[in-house]
Amino acid sequence: QVHLVESGGGLVQAGGSLRLSCVASGRSLSANAMGWFRQAPGKEREFVATINWNGGSTWFADSVKGRFTISRDNTKNTAYLQMNNLRPEDTAVYLCAASSRYASALASRLYDYWGQGTQVTVSS
Repeated sequence: QVHLVESGGGLVQAGGSLRLSCVASGRSLSANAMGWFRQAPGKEREFVATINWNGGSTWFADSVKGRFTISRDNTKNTAYLQMNNLRPEDTAVYLCAASSRYASALASRLYDYWGQGTQVTVSS
């Protein structure tokens, strides 16, 4: 069983930065795509970013493109989401997910394992 734990969330002013981490345990995810999603109160879960198994391919939601980057360190079984120039509309619970696929995946239904999430709050 794979267990994902996110960290790095918090309260930040608009324009600030945060780096989220997602540590996996249970087995190696070096052959699995990883993704970040977010869910704001009263809204549906939405795709943020995804990275393929070796980090060679990444995709971002239009709303975060140019501000967020996704990376991974397979030696540490960890994925990261660097968030720069944060905006109040980025406020949400950010969830890490792992797919059984090796290719990048944008749809949440393609992910098999999910973390509990970490809260990101951006003040104006």
